Amino acid sequence: MPRGVPKAGFRNMNKSGPVKTVFSAARMTAPSFEITTRETDDEIDAKLRTRFDIIDIMAKSACRGDTRALIISGPAGLGKSFTVERALEDYDPAGKRTCIIKGFMRPTGLYKSLYSYRKPGDVIVFDDCDSVFFDTDALNLLKSACDTTDSRKIFWGAETRMTDDDGTLLPTSFVFEGSIIFITNFDFDNAIETGAKSSEHFEAMISRAHYIDTGMKTVRDYLVRIKQVVDAGMLTSRGFAAYEQHEIMGYLFDNAVNLRELTLRMVLKLASVYRSNGKRWQEIAQVTLWKNKR
Repeated sequence: MPRGVPKAGFRNMNKSGPVKTVFSAARMTAPSFEITTRETDDEIDAKLRTRFDIIDIMAKSACRGDTRALIISGPAGLGKSFTVERALEDYDPAGKRTCIIKGFMRPTGLYKSLYSYRKPGDVIVFDDCDSVFFDTDALNLLKSACDTTDSRKIFWGAETRMTDDDGTLLPTSFVFEGSIIFITNFDFDNAIETGAKSSEHFEAMISRAHYIDTGMKTVRDYLVRIKQVVDAGMLTSRGFAAYEQHEIMGYLFDNAVNLRELTLRMVLKLASVYRSNGKRWQEIAQVTLWKNKR
């Protein structure tokens, strides 16, 4: 079985036309720039380590088939995908039993993907593929795949018949025995609590899946999480000395409110600027990485 998603019924969001966003109110908002926080940095550090340890544990549980469906929610660029992909790599180094889907997906593409990875031990990861929640047909397919009944049978009742990559006609129904992991920037809890449009769909998915919120809501949360990853060797593995890492992270902390984003990608951008010109790197960073203030 080839790794990835069949071409039919699947397209990258960057190459598509406008996509109707029905859950915009549920997206992760910008982190709160509060002056004080109820948690100390040590408490935040412990909280985030626990959350990401549990993400790792539950991703491995999904690989074993003990967990049928897992939803991981949190801001982009802070390690959700990396944690899951590392668990998948440990489980399936050759990538024959795992599939990572990113971008826009039609119900037909979803049905094909579920069929291709339907066996026990197969794992499908939807990474920032929230378009599957935009379509009622796709959502109903997902509900069937994530159901808690003993037998999860998925039906395709449309007249359109589908074939696999080899041209073989697909059945109109099959039993799904694999596992599904969703990695999303949507805040399901907030959408449900505030009664956001289509929040009932979030409730339907949470009722069928284990849900993990990374717990990152404030700038301090973001900064502590970034520090965790950097301290684990993100920059030293790229040849940066301890004093260079200290300067880069000091700049990040001092200018958190000015930078365009607080992500691990921003750390790598700062590191690249640092190496580009040792004398003027802060000036270059301000011009290229700060928010425009007019």
